[in-house]
This record gives sequence, C-alpha cells and structure tokens, in this order.
Amino acid sequence: MVKLYINKTRVAVPEGTSVFNAARQAEIAIPHLCYHPMLSVSGACRLCVVEIEGRDDLPASCTTSVAEDMVVWTESERVIRARKVVLSLYLANHPNDCLTCEKTGDCRLQDYAYLYGVQKPYYQGGARKDYPIEDTNPCFERDHNKCILCGRCVLMCDEVVGVHAYDFGYRSADAKIVAGMDMGLEDSACIFCGNCITVCPVGALMPKWGQGKGRAFDVRRVETLCPYCGVGCRLFLHVNHGQVVGMSPAAGPANHNLLCVKGRFGLDFIHHPDRLKRPLVRRDGRLQEASWEEALDLVAAKFTAIKDRYGPDAIAGISSAKATNEENYLMQKFMRAVIGTNNVDNSARLCHASTLTGLARAFGSGSMTNTIAELEDADVIFVIGSNTSEAHPVIGFWVKKAEKKGAKLIVADPREIDMAVDADLHLRHLPGTDAALLNGMMYVILEEGLWDREFVEQRTKNFAAFRERVKRYDPERVSRITGVQPELIRKAAGLYGGADRATILYAMGITQHTTGTLNVYQIANLAMLTGNVGRRSTGVYPLRGQNNVQGACDMGALPGYLPGYQRPDNAEVREKFERAWGRPLPEREGLSVVEMVKAALAGSVKAMYIVGENPMLSNPNVNECRLALERLEFLVVQDIFLTETARLADVVLPAASFAEKDGTFTNTERRGQLLRKAIPPVGEARPDWEIICDISRRMGYPMEYGSTEEIMAEIAEVTPIYGGIYHDRLGDAGLQWPCYDRDHPGTTFLHHERFAGGLGEFVPVEDRAPEELPDEEYPFVLMTGRILYHFHTGSMSRRSQALDALRPDGYVEINPEAAARLGIEEGEELVISSRRGRITIKALLTKQVHPRAVFIPFHFAEAAANVLTNDALDPEADIPELKVCAVRIEKSAHGDPRRSPVS
Repeated sequence: MVKLYINKTRVAVPEGTSVFNAARQAEIAIPHLCYHPMLSVSGACRLCVVEIEGRDDLPASCTTSVAEDMVVWTESERVIRARKVVLSLYLANHPNDCLTCEKTGDCRLQDYAYLYGVQKPYYQGGARKDYPIEDTNPCFERDHNKCILCGRCVLMCDEVVGVHAYDFGYRSADAKIVAGMDMGLEDSACIFCGNCITVCPVGALMPKWGQGKGRAFDVRRVETLCPYCGVGCRLFLHVNHGQVVGMSPAAGPANHNLLCVKGRFGLDFIHHPDRLKRPLVRRDGRLQEASWEEALDLVAAKFTAIKDRYGPDAIAGISSAKATNEENYLMQKFMRAVIGTNNVDNSARLCHASTLTGLARAFGSGSMTNTIAELEDADVIFVIGSNTSEAHPVIGFWVKKAEKKGAKLIVADPREIDMAVDADLHLRHLPGTDAALLNGMMYVILEEGLWDREFVEQRTKNFAAFRERVKRYDPERVSRITGVQPELIRKAAGLYGGADRATILYAMGITQHTTGTLNVYQIANLAMLTGNVGRRSTGVYPLRGQNNVQGACDMGALPGYLPGYQRPDNAEVREKFERAWGRPLPEREGLSVVEMVKAALAGSVKAMYIVGENPMLSNPNVNECRLALERLEFLVVQDIFLTETARLADVVLPAASFAEKDGTFTNTERRGQLLRKAIPPVGEARPDWEIICDISRRMGYPMEYGSTEEIMAEIAEVTPIYGGIYHDRLGDAGLQWPCYDRDHPGTTFLHHERFAGGLGEFVPVEDRAPEELPDEEYPFVLMTGRILYHFHTGSMSRRSQALDALRPDGYVEINPEAAARLGIEEGEELVISSRRGRITIKALLTKQVHPRAVFIPFHFAEAAANVLTNDALDPEADIPELKVCAVRIEKSAHGDPRRSPVS
C-alpha cells in the first residue's frame, strides 16, 4: 500500500493506483471529461490536472501514479486557473445553445462551466465548427459541433463493444470523430448498440426517441429490466407525464451499464398505436370490443362448460416466457388447481426443453452453471449453436472482453457468423452434425491425455461406456460426417482440453433438433471430461432466448414439473402442493406445446388459454397450427398486441406490458431480479396475474393477492430452490438460485465439489441424422434463427420505430455460388417451399451460408419461416426440429400461379 495526502486527507491505496482513483477512494471528486471507469485511460481532456508538491507542472491525475508521501492538491489556485483555461478553450468552439439542448441537466461540460464560473470563452476568433447534424440513421443523432474529441466513443466501440466503428479523423482544427471512413454510421460497422451515447459527456450523441419530451430534470427514472432476451440487463425507464420517453442503462450484474440495440432503442413499442386497450369478444365472426365483465364471464363460463363436458384434459394452457415469475406461477396453478390438468407449457419447449432434459440427467440440474461475468476470466470459450453477438449481444461483449485478456475463442457454426470471423478457430460443420463433432473432439482429448482423470474418477459415473462409444469417432471419420477438416478438430480439442478454465456457450443451434437432448448430453460430457464444471469461469452456458424463459420453467409452467422442478407424479410432492393450494392435483404428465396442437387437430383438446405467446409464428409447421387452432371450440389469447394467434381467438384480453407492472424475471444465469412498474397500464389493460386471478375467482377458486410480492412469498414457501427469494431481498443485484432460505446468499456457480444429482453422469451418444435431409425434390437445407435487430415473433421489435427501420423485411440468405447457378440476383423475390408450405421472400446473397444451405430469420409474419419447418420431435424432450429441414427455391412469378422452378 502507498500512503499519500490529498487535500490534507491521508489516503492509502495499492501501488500503481492513479491519483485520480486515489482521490475517488477518498471521496474527493476531480473534474474530468475523457476518463471513464469502463475504458482505458487517455489523459486527453486535461481537466483532471492536479498540483503535486515538488513538481512544476500540473499533471493529469488519471495518468499519474501515486507515490509514497506524495502531497496532492486538487483545487489549488493554480489548478482552478488551469481548469478555467481548459473549459474556455472547449467553449470557444462549442455551440452556446444550452437553453434548448437535449443534454441540458446531464452535460459534464455545462456542469463544470457552472462549477468554475466560466460564463463565456476567453478566446475569440478563428474558424468555428459548422457541421450539419448527422441524423440519417433511425436511432440517434451525431452533432460534431458539440463534440469535444474526448475519445470516449472511440474507446467504447473499440475496447468494449469490439466493433471499431469510430476513429479520429483529419487533423488540427479539422479533427473530428469519423465512422465508416466518414461515410456515416449506416455505412460503417456500427451495430447501433448506443453504448457510445452512454459515455458521451456532452450532447454530441443523442437518441432520437424522446427528443422534445423532457430533459434530465423533467423525467423520473425507474430502474427495471429489459424485456427482450435472457441476459437480464438492468436499465432505467425515463418517465414524464405518465409516458416512457426514453431510457438509459443501469449497472446490473449481467450488463454493467451496457445494452444492445434492442434494449437501447427498441422499447418504444410500449406506446405503439397497436397496443390492445380493451377486451375483444368474437361476435358474428368478428372480434369486437367488450367490457372486462363480459369477457371474463364468458371465459369462465366456457372453460367450466368444456371441463364439465369433456374433462379437464380437454383444456390446455400456454404460459409466457415474457411474463413475470409471479404470473407464470399463477398460470400453472390455475391450470392445475382450477382446470385440473397438467396441460401447461411455455415457449421453452421450442428452445431449451432439451437443455432441461439433458443437463438434468447429466448434472442433476438443467440450468446454466456459472454467471455471465465469469466469462471475462475464461481461458477458452467454445461457442456452438449460438449466434451470440446477434441473439445475446451483451454476452457477446463479455466474450470480447475475455478475448482482450487473452482468451481463445472457438466457434462451431454452419454459418460464417460475425463471431466466427473473429474466432481463433471456426468449425463450419454441416447442420445437424453437432453430436459427431463433439465426439471427435472428445476422441482427441482422450487420445492425447488432456482429460481430467481425477475429476472423472471422483465425481462422475458411466465413464467406461462413454469412452467405448467415443472410440468410434476418430477425427477422420468425424470429418466425413461433419465436413470439418481433421486438423481443425484436433486443434479445437487441444485448445479446449488444454485450458485451465474453459466454458461452453450454446443455444438453439444445439437444442432445436430431434437429437437436441443428445447434443446437450455431449456438451455435458465434454465439460465433465475436462473437469470444467464446478469452478469459476468454467461450466456450461445455455443462453436463454427470452427474458424469462428460465423463470417460466422454474415456476412449473411445464407439463411434467411443478414449481422448482418437482415432479407431479411424486406422491409426496403432489400432497405438499395439494395442502398448499387446497385442491387435488393431476398426476399424469400433460401435453407439450406441439402435442397440444396435434391434440387440438385430432379433437381431444377443445379449448386453449394462451398467455403472451404467438404459436402462429413460433411453432413449427404453422399451417397445421392454424388448422388446429381454428378447430378449437374456444380460444382465449392474452397479449399486449393483436398477434397472428390473437386474430384467431374467441376472446382477446389486453395485458399490461413490462413497463406497467411489478414482479420478477429470472435471467439465463438463474438470477431473480425485480421488475418495477414505471407507468400505469395503457387503456384498460391489466397485468397478467390480475387477469388470471379474476378468471379463477369466477370459476370458484379465489386467488386473493394484494401484490406480486405476496405471490413471490407463496412461491418461496413451496419451491425449495426459491426458498430465500423474496422481493425485499432482491435490491438491484437480485439473487441466484438455489437460494434456500432468507439467510442464504444465493449460488453464483453450481456443482462445486458435488453435482446437484450426486455424481455427474456420462451419457454415450451415437450421432443421428436429422429427420429430414435434402433430396432431388427439396435440395437445400433450411436453417432458421434470430437476427440482431429483432426478437422472437417480432410482436415487440417490429413495433419499434428504430428496429423496424433497421431491418423492415424478411430475407433468405443464399450463397452467391448457389445464386449464380440458379440465376438469382440480390433482392430478387423467391418462393421457398418445403413439404409443409411455401413463403415468398427476398434473396440476400452472402457467403455466410453453405452453397447447399439457406437461412431465414423467423421474426417476419409475412415471410414466416415456420411455415416451412418440420414438427418432428426430439423423443426425450418433445422439442421440434426447427433448425434443419429440406426446401426448394423457385423464382417468384409476381403473383402468377405458374412458378419458374430453379432447383
């Protein structure tokens, strides 16, 4: 420790600490414009100068290290005089429009001018900046006249985001920050995450959303959670006159003040004109507005009549991965205690059901093992079946941070995604060959002695059978199956197997297969084989696609699990819930999402209650899904918009958005966090939990709760892994389950010293081909997935002005080689057909895809990829094979029913 004096205060700090940070530790503020704790130190602004006894100069405190017995003055006469000069130089070429500037009240330059009484610049004359405002992108404006060249945006984009869109351009008085060779952000590498706005100290970068609707001193900031993917980013909603007029990032444990384009610019859907504001009831074949009383009375009467006539299993419910934990808990409670069926599921069935099944068998727990922040200290990160930088961009930032610290990155993906371009190794395997690829890597790890013998012998079982199976998968054989060169397989195995701390990130590229559970077994096998479980910065990271898909599963919105993954066919468990809920509960496992559709088509399911999900876009084989929903006697949809599914409903109930209610979400790292209400519900919309309680009461089972806090208290009573999770304990950082009681601190990483299931189980896996492969009639492989600018079925992101402007239309990615062979040009309208349907969509030529494969994002209703996809199921997890099917490409005849086949 080094001891020094700052303004007569004795301070002790570690050697190497800057004077600036030593002062911060002593709670002494030093003015600054370029320094930011998230970024490297540049010392450019010269505003943080201090006086150090024994030195003639005034050094920048951010670049000056402490020394023993150093005496520092942060507000001496010399320092104040120097700061006034610096501020005057900035103001000499800065607009004097503080009265109308959107940044007023949150501008560092304005604050410091006020602090030091600099009313006008000392220096006059010279050429003044006079740049036009750049507003050609839909997200934010750039005003070079207000830019002070601090360089924060450059460092943020380079060091944290890793995109390198910004740089310094030109010289002397002409110097400015440029993007895309000064061609504008829209022509640069910019991903419009807006993190540059967060660090800009002046009004040079300003979001378009909210301009003219209130400045910093006009708005109330409410800290809450992002409603998009499963990362669980914390953010502030800016509220003025009962409306959300803007947002800014918060220092959440998963995002550390970072956001992606959806979280930063995609929340204006809250006030979109399409929001449902009143209940709708179908009369004379048309949905018409109704009162809440009429709608709820009809729902209760119909559900009761169908239950009485056909039995409880004739009704099925789909809960929502976008709803809160409390709402998912009540939804599954309603289906079980009021309807009397286990026919309840959520959209996890379509994304991570195989994760739950696979990891539960291998590890004893079907969830992410470690925390997001631990990625920073991993030695090797293996990304397979995940387009992380687009689907989970903030986690992508953590991966970039790890790379800057020396981590090696391996990416296995059939497409040449952005993350693959930057990776140390890209294993471009054929779609559906993940299990074989992983067997090949494990063959090399065993062959070269890179496996952790002690871990395997002490903490696992069934290793011998697993090893015997892997012996069949030498890299040469695996290469013939996967298309990956044997030397690349060996290199990947060497990197992963040779690391002290290795992690695996995966998502729906692994899970959405008929072999999804087998793929998950393989990932668990690889982690256990190398001892990369149960320690910091190791483990397995299944990246959840929606904000509360983890919580929906935790709450028991699954046909085979009660809350906390307790089985309904366990008599002791069932009796516990029967005592708590006061009703007999069904024992038999219910129907999954896809099975519900099949049962509705067959006529055994007569009614469905769908909360916050849109199976008309998210389910495979959408045409069959439509027929099934139309065959129902009664369909209730509860949502914030009139989705494609809601248009088929008999009753539509308007729900409150995330900004209009309290509760909790559980993110992909098992962290329960508070969602806080910022504004009243729009129109007559109500929170989902209140609607469920209203229906339940009308059906003779009162659910009386005064708040979501009371619901969470009940959850804690019946759910051991949530036993210590109460609203009053969550604060701004939340708690990670398992958290067994009020004194438990939560669990940052799982399986330390012991797996949740005792011993980890190796599961031998034989590779198996996808259910449907290309043939002469359908010669291309279709892959589906997400893109950066949209989310899930698009009901929220496509109603965001900025997001929809960035990517307004669907497209099919086709390799230029295939396009040339077929005579297809960029932007040409095509018809893509499978054995289940056909869609019309525009061509996007890119080398990201293999010449015999195509890729379609599934967000666009007018070109719905899931019209084409296969509803064949994984036999263990009932997850459909959304990632591989066979398709044909034809040129569109522009409305002519005669098509021009090109394949």
